[in-house]
Amino acid sequence: MRKRTVQLEPAVFNTVNAIIMIMLAVVTLYPFLNTLAVSFNAGLDTIRGGIYIWPRMWTLQNYKAVFITGTVFNAFYISVARTILATVLSLFLTTMLAYTVSRKEYAFRKPITIMIVMTMYFNAGLIPYYFLIKDLHLLNNFLVYIVPGLVSAFNMIVIRTYIGTLSESLIESAKVDGAGDFRIFMQVILPLCQPVLATVALFVAVGQWNSWFDTFLFTSSKQELSTLQYELMKLLSSAMNSNSNPALQNGADPNAAKAMVTPLSIRAAITIVASVPILIVYPFLQKYFVVGMQLGSVKE
Repeated sequence: MRKRTVQLEPAVFNTVNAIIMIMLAVVTLYPFLNTLAVSFNAGLDTIRGGIYIWPRMWTLQNYKAVFITGTVFNAFYISVARTILATVLSLFLTTMLAYTVSRKEYAFRKPITIMIVMTMYFNAGLIPYYFLIKDLHLLNNFLVYIVPGLVSAFNMIVIRTYIGTLSESLIESAKVDGAGDFRIFMQVILPLCQPVLATVALFVAVGQWNSWFDTFLFTSSKQELSTLQYELMKLLSSAMNSNSNPALQNGADPNAAKAMVTPLSIRAAITIVASVPILIVYPFLQKYFVVGMQLGSVKE
């Protein structure tokens, strides 16, 4: 009897575990599926409620209202450009700084680390920051999206901690072979840091992609530098205004727009448009999240 009970325990655990995982998957996926269904459903019909994971009245009018202005396409290119450039440069410079302060032979690593960490707790505020950007001549400049966030204190600490887990034998053996610090950084440290770099890259990319407040502060007077999130924010604000409807602009059919476009449906369409690019990128970074790139590289 005892033997039979022991044999049943794994089956019970696996069953309970599967049920819990399915419930978590449903809870996680439902809000996205519901938003997707609302975005493809007629706006007037959505007000009635009862939309769950499948549209009741299919339509593309919500997405037409989002893309009806030509500014969205240029803003999309600006957002993609700032996300790619900022992510690549931030990763490279932050990792280089993290490697520097992780070296025990570097005499100033502790003071520099303390100064960097202090920036996480103290800042001068928004107005001094604006004047700093102005003095750097970054107003209405594409570089305002790149330069201020090149180095992140939090990301530096994360990467430095990961570098500290790497075997010192790797660096010592590279030095014996005559490699310099930069070559060690490029050919030893960077390849072994792929898991943490992929994680940090996702953090930086999502932050850059979703950012719109810097556009509002520093480049709002220059339409060609407007980002996708800022344009979608303006569109959502217009849609929430009862006196204006974005689908009624630029020659759209007023009757069809009134019948099919509502603030709720446009908000759902905007959410999908803003989320899909990151959802596409995520699977390509997920494979690097598994830690263990160092296994087998050193035999003690």
